[in-house]
Amino acid sequence: MRRLPANFLLGAVLVSLVIGVAALSLIWTPHDPQTMSISTKFAPPSIEHWLGTDQLGRDVVAQLMAAARNSMTVALVAVLLGGSIGVALGLLASALGGWVEDAVMRLADLGFAFPALLFAIMLAAVFGPSLTNAVLAISFINIPIFARVTRASANQIWTRDYVAAARAAGRGRFVISRDHILPNIAAAIIVQATIEFAVAILAEAALSYLGLGAQPPASSWGRMLSEAQTLMYLAPQLAIYPGLCIVVAVLGFGLLGDGLRDITDPRLVRAR
Repeated sequence: MRRLPANFLLGAVLVSLVIGVAALSLIWTPHDPQTMSISTKFAPPSIEHWLGTDQLGRDVVAQLMAAARNSMTVALVAVLLGGSIGVALGLLASALGGWVEDAVMRLADLGFAFPALLFAIMLAAVFGPSLTNAVLAISFINIPIFARVTRASANQIWTRDYVAAARAAGRGRFVISRDHILPNIAAAIIVQATIEFAVAILAEAALSYLGLGAQPPASSWGRMLSEAQTLMYLAPQLAIYPGLCIVVAVLGFGLLGDGLRDITDPRLVRAR
């Protein structure tokens, strides 16, 4: 039995921890994350408040748990939305080729010219800052990434003998893309989705830090960092805790994606 890579195992443990905390927050948190108590602000860690309270007396653990749920939700929706559109465009470009492929790739290049932050600022200027606009901005930057990965992977499959046999049997390009191309490039798409999950978490935290993502009273690791930046000398732990959560989540998904790539790439398997 082949041993799983260490980066995959470590990534799986960290991701399971983050997802477990996010799922637990759906049914339980030690306190209401939005309940304020000025009389207990900056309380040190105790049995009642495991990591203490912030400048408004809110329980830090409860906020971290609620923020994990929001970050996972944003990342999941953004990757699914952007990935679905990007994969569809990549399959279309590879199946039709010619000017269609050129047009899709040029649109992908244009998408890379608008990073998530710039797109979020544009949306905030028109519709106001919100978590929905942050999701749309992160989804937008995922579309060209998935389109390029899908198109490159699909182009390799189109040269295989079984695809040529399917074409000889009279099957159309879209049917072949659905039945033969997509299943054979699914591993590459899943690996990319895992990596983009980490990017989405980091992007959501950055947008919330700048006030373009989650708005009060919603919890967010990025907004917790923003609120704690003026309290670094008084209560540095309020910035350390959400920062560590971001590191753990991003590192976990990054390692998991690298591990999945090592497992699914036949060239790396033969090298080992």
